[in-house]
Amino acid sequence: MKKFKLLAVGATLALAAASAHAGVTFDTVKTKGYVQCGVSTGVAGFSIADGKGNFKGLDVDLCRALAIAIFNDVSKAKITVVSALQRFTALQSGEVDVLPRNTTLTMARDTTLGLIGVGVNYYDSQGIMVNKSLGVKSAKDLGGATICVQPGTTTELNLADWFRSQNIVFKPVVVDTMDEIVRTFVVGRCDAFTGDKSQLAGARSTLQNPENYDILPENFSKEPLGPMVRQGDEQWFNLVRWTMFAMLEAEEYGVTSRNVDDMLKSTNPNVQRLLGVTPGMGKNLGVDDKWVYNIIKTIGNYGESFERNVGQGSALKLPRGLNASYKDGGLMYGWPVR
Repeated sequence: MKKFKLLAVGATLALAAASAHAGVTFDTVKTKGYVQCGVSTGVAGFSIADGKGNFKGLDVDLCRALAIAIFNDVSKAKITVVSALQRFTALQSGEVDVLPRNTTLTMARDTTLGLIGVGVNYYDSQGIMVNKSLGVKSAKDLGGATICVQPGTTTELNLADWFRSQNIVFKPVVVDTMDEIVRTFVVGRCDAFTGDKSQLAGARSTLQNPENYDILPENFSKEPLGPMVRQGDEQWFNLVRWTMFAMLEAEEYGVTSRNVDDMLKSTNPNVQRLLGVTPGMGKNLGVDDKWVYNIIKTIGNYGESFERNVGQGSALKLPRGLNASYKDGGLMYGWPVR
């Protein structure tokens, strides 16, 4: 009788494990033949289209990495532009499979939307940009100013909270998209505008005379940005999470798009697992064991993506700062692929 109970318990656990591994989103993505990603309406460095409609950016690279992990085909990454107000509904409804859109991960969003943050791919903070002609050196000098802000964002609340805490009165001008905010700001309908500092730097890089604009020194908030998925689908959650972590791990171990073929010969067991020389890691996610090799070969590691899109190789020229590897004093830390 005891043996029967043990067998029954074992069968139950095996069934539970199989159920947890079964992924509705992953199966749907494989069936339709592409992964649909929701990105911002146009933030330089994160997701922005060129003159031919081709998107590039840090968030776009994550979407492309997922397409490579699943299909080994970067063209299987499909982009859907979603506004700040549309983004969560688009993910909840299944219009998009993942939201690698510069979205702040918060407790409220994890507990009230049926969605969950996967991890942080960019540590940011909120700030304010002004025209130098205004003669303002601090946000504390903006009493009575009009400030453009997007609705339905954490920036809207943070802005109001900070000014209230400083007993400074300002006039918010609510504008739907970042592109519209920049246009509104440039024509003088608002004295300043607010957003994540990476957004401000991206917007400044697109202006005719970027040197005429200052990002003020105050940090209004912590803004850990990262992708979100629907709750209750652990396989898909794991694939998105570990795709992001794998790009971080590759940087930590010095695996780049330029040397990845040579690194297949590495005797480091961590690199062997990462690149699929030692099999098993891909199978655990339901993808090919060479999934990380394919990603790094095509896109590069996290550091390469950062430098190309927002770092010194980009128009934004943002320092790594908090987004440097923990080995270099930053917060970026890929979990072990083992």
